Amino acid sequence: MQGRLAGTVDRCHLPAMHDISLPSALLYSSARLDRASHRRTDADWLAAARADTGAGFVAYWRGKLLIAPEPEPRAVLDAPPREDAGESVFLGLMNGSPVFAVDLSAHDAPLDALHRPRGAFLELRGLTATLPAEEAGLLATARGLLYWQSRHKFCGVCGGACAPERGGHTMRCAQCGTEHFPRTDPAVIMLVAKGDRVLLGQSQKFPPERNMFSTLAGFVEPGESLEDAVRRETLEEVGVHVGTVSYTGSQPWPFPASLMLGFRAEAVSEAITLDAEEMRAAAWFTRADLANRREAGFNLPPRDSIARKLIDDWIAEEH
Repeated sequence: MQGRLAGTVDRCHLPAMHDISLPSALLYSSARLDRASHRRTDADWLAAARADTGAGFVAYWRGKLLIAPEPEPRAVLDAPPREDAGESVFLGLMNGSPVFAVDLSAHDAPLDALHRPRGAFLELRGLTATLPAEEAGLLATARGLLYWQSRHKFCGVCGGACAPERGGHTMRCAQCGTEHFPRTDPAVIMLVAKGDRVLLGQSQKFPPERNMFSTLAGFVEPGESLEDAVRRETLEEVGVHVGTVSYTGSQPWPFPASLMLGFRAEAVSEAITLDAEEMRAAAWFTRADLANRREAGFNLPPRDSIARKLIDDWIAEEH
């Protein structure tokens, strides 16, 4: 994506990327992306942007991301898909150029829907060490929007068919006119501490062979504050009571549609009572325990997760 948009599109005078402050270092939290939300209702602008030679495209197929192999692996393609490839979603501007996402899932041979059919479809979660970090927020946005669209083709009010509007950021029912918005599921994720120890658990969902211990987490229920969700989930999963709760940061987690809200929490009890349906194990760990984890035979979460950041930040506080 080398040039800015020409003609009517170029007159928007949107800021270049270096004018946008950088967000936190958490993967997916970013974005080197100007979402340009005021352009989503401008059909003429969107059409010109999609046809612009400087436009970039992100392609997904049945949940997997298209990676072009040469000259180095990359996800933002500089060639548009064919007209019949599928609906495109306007993601925003990178370096002044528009970027779109397209879902090729309707095609059994998705590469045939591209003008330059090359590359492979891979899982986004397996690419964190390969792709430029600045693209992660963009790819998370694309995956989240396309996932939501694929599961909201019919209206939850009347059952009528829905079609995308506002550059793909809303779905409107053709029958009753109800406008539907993208779904994001808020989840709390908390590092529970007491003195010089932290409480980590092993979910039943974790592969047993990894023997991974992580922070506790759970979804926020309707009508529940974030702080109360931290206390409830901790009590439900491990039977530990929590007092003071403080917010630390957030991370979009598009697998499929979560927003992870990070907290530090102070335990007021220590005895662990596991919910065996949710948790395989839980224990209190010192900093020394975590430093010697390889010898002890257990692992911590991947470094691209807010869970790992919560743990690493706590470890770094030792004086």
